[in-house]
Parts: sequence; structure tokens; C-alpha cells
Amino acid sequence: MKVEQLSIFLENRSGRLAEVTKILQNNQINIRALSLADTSDFGILRLIVSDFEKAKSALKEHGFTVGKTNVVAVEVQDQPGGLNTLLEMLEERNVNVEYMYAFVHQSGSNAVIIFRFDRTDQAIELLTEKGVKIISGEDLYNL
Repeated sequence: MKVEQLSIFLENRSGRLAEVTKILQNNQINIRALSLADTSDFGILRLIVSDFEKAKSALKEHGFTVGKTNVVAVEVQDQPGGLNTLLEMLEERNVNVEYMYAFVHQSGSNAVIIFRFDRTDQAIELLTEKGVKIISGEDLYNL
């Protein structure tokens, strides 16, 4: 179960991030999760949104460079060792984590971690075998 993630390239200057969020607001698109990584000249904004295609179109119309990346959303217990247990499973099969970011459910009992793996299909197969809850895109968009 892969989730569609927007990757938006932003110049590293004041107000550029607000332009993105304004476009999403004007199009009634909700941000479900995000990560921002930067260098001195540009940043990569990664977003999981309520309507991927609508967001992609709206941002492109406003001149943003937008890409699509398939990521995997995994639910883990929000407690010490929750992430480590998952990482050890992946290490057993030599699946590398390229990047990740997380958020906590409103209930506070579980966290959702968004992963980009070097071998996504193998990671999904392994996590499924181990009984780890993988969240579908539809479910994630509606959290």
C-alpha cells in the first residue's frame, strides 16, 4: 500500500512556503503530513495532502516544480522502542530508509511514520509479514 507524496522544490527565501500553503488553502486541500528539508539555495517540501491530483495541478499552475513520490505510511505504538523495533525488522532484510517523518494520532497511542525506502515493495512485504499496520493512502488522507 503506497501513498502518493508531493515533492515541491522551493527557493530558500522568505514567503515561498506561505505561497504553497495559500494555494492549498484556496483550493480546500488539507495537509495531512509534511517535511521540509533545506540547503542554502532551495528546499524540498514533502506533503501528504487530502487531494493529491488537485494539489499537484494547482501548484503547477502557479509555477511550482512538483514531483510525485511513493512512500509507505506505517502505524507504530507511540512508546520508547516503537521505531527501533521497526528499523530492526527492516535491517534483517537490508532494506534502507532513504528518509522518514512522523506524526502522532490525536489519541496519542500511536504514531504514523512516513517512509521512503530504497526497495519499497520488499519493505511492504516484510512489514506485512511481521504484522505491522500499513496505512493506505485513502485512510491516511482522511485521518
